[in-house]
Amino acid sequence: MTRTGGFQDDDFWTEFHDFLFSEQRHTQAAELLDSSPLLSFPAASRVLDLCCGPGVFTVPLALRGHTVTGVDRSLPMLERARERAAGAGVEVTHVRADARTYRAPGAFDVVLNMFTSFGYFEDPADNARMLRTMYDCLAPGGTLVLDLAGKELLAGRVSPPKVVRRGEDLMVQTDTVLDDWARLRSDWVLVRGERVTRARLVWFVYSAVELRRLVEEAGFGRVEVFGGFDGRPYDETAERLVLRAVRAV
Repeated sequence: MTRTGGFQDDDFWTEFHDFLFSEQRHTQAAELLDSSPLLSFPAASRVLDLCCGPGVFTVPLALRGHTVTGVDRSLPMLERARERAAGAGVEVTHVRADARTYRAPGAFDVVLNMFTSFGYFEDPADNARMLRTMYDCLAPGGTLVLDLAGKELLAGRVSPPKVVRRGEDLMVQTDTVLDDWARLRSDWVLVRGERVTRARLVWFVYSAVELRRLVEEAGFGRVEVFGGFDGRPYDETAERLVLRAVRAV
């Protein structure tokens, strides 16, 4: 049996990569860029994908003519992102850095943080620092798009455990609410033949109201909340919690 650590453990991203970043997810990202009014950016925008992973959004953004930088702390994820960009014949700048401390003041027109990549630092102040990084990296008038599984949505999905099969591999995810809904713990079990890998992630979860407050405290204005990338309201029909905000001019 193998046990990996949390989101800062490269072994986790390597072991569970195929379940986290399927080809379907890459296809979905490209489709969203073609269809979503929230992801329609001016031509040749300078885009930062903070916590870019294996290039799910960086490559299709570059294919659409944007100048793209992907930042991630995981070397294996960045290596996959580089390979994917090379395979697609596009140029993407990849930077290995901590999302709390990466600095490129005013260098970007758009900052993206996708697929619930926010809230994983144990100290809430570090999550606030990450938002400040997003703010500082934007040029005046630049746009932040932050995509989460909102607390209101998670409330209906915590149980029963999720079971996913890919070929002969089986993954089971069990979620547990912590600290009066301040955080969520996910216990993952991956079975590959006779090999069993276990991992645990703990992260802060946010309601729309809580996330809006944090983003405003980081300095952003014109904060809007949507229930999906199609721009629907954040109500009982919501599929995601997608926040869009602007750095003041």
